[in-house]
Amino acid sequence: MESIKFAENLAMFVDVAQAGSFSAVARRKGLVASSVARQIGALEQDLQVTLFTRSTRALVLTDAGSLLFDRAVRILHDMRAVRSEVVAAEQTVQGLLRVSCVPAFGRRHVVPHLGSLAEKHPGLRVELELTERAVDVVVERVDLVIRLGQQPDSSLVGQRIGYQRYIIGAAPAYLQRHGHPRRFDELAQHRLIDRQHSTSTRGWREISGAQAWLPEQFAFECDDCDARRLSAAQGLGIALMPNWAIGEDLAAGRLVALDLQGAPPLEATGIYLLRAAARANSKTRAFTQHLIDSIGRSASWVQDAETAMPA
Repeated sequence: MESIKFAENLAMFVDVAQAGSFSAVARRKGLVASSVARQIGALEQDLQVTLFTRSTRALVLTDAGSLLFDRAVRILHDMRAVRSEVVAAEQTVQGLLRVSCVPAFGRRHVVPHLGSLAEKHPGLRVELELTERAVDVVVERVDLVIRLGQQPDSSLVGQRIGYQRYIIGAAPAYLQRHGHPRRFDELAQHRLIDRQHSTSTRGWREISGAQAWLPEQFAFECDDCDARRLSAAQGLGIALMPNWAIGEDLAAGRLVALDLQGAPPLEATGIYLLRAAARANSKTRAFTQHLIDSIGRSASWVQDAETAMPA
């Protein structure tokens, strides 16, 4: 607060020194002359120097006042310049934007839209980290992080950009070879595809418990979502996958959604774009809006997944 007051008094000092009169500055600013004099007096008190020699006919700078005036003009000019630069930077989409995302979602629904983003904002550079780990947005100075599913309470500012829903699916070739289950408990007789380390993202062990399955049932286990999707499409087993991952495969018939009687509820959860800053800057606003527009226009995983007819 004191530094703000000092800057205000310094600007008033420069105005008075240039005008050579308290009253002239007061008239221009709509103040009384005594108010202007008090600000100059406060600056002199703060610096413990006399800035003006006052008489009935003239207001003259002292040596200290002349020194301060030369420096103050440059300081105030620099302050105005940096303010203009900051405002311009805020209004212009340019510079580096650091984003973190889980690999499969980033490859399928972020990277394909970076080209059109660059066409809109050629001055924007994107650094995309594809990782399964929970990135510390503040410590690692990441601008945005894309996270899937239920989010714990945190200080991050979030915006939901979509939804995900888990779907039980298998390739037509697998169903021809191993039969088509109609009830969830029939999966005990089938080969399954699962996450290798089922801890944070939903897998077979999360929805029924590890004791519900035999180890030999897991024909393929992998932490990479795209690898599980490809293995399911090849007929290795029955997979539990998010709609954003297999929507196109369902629409193309490479996978079939299984509507199993007695299956645990697979509710929809959110897909979030999170940041640490309370206020979004021009870069984060541009990236967020472009991603929302692009996903809504071209990804269509929700429609693909929900309209694909179960076999």
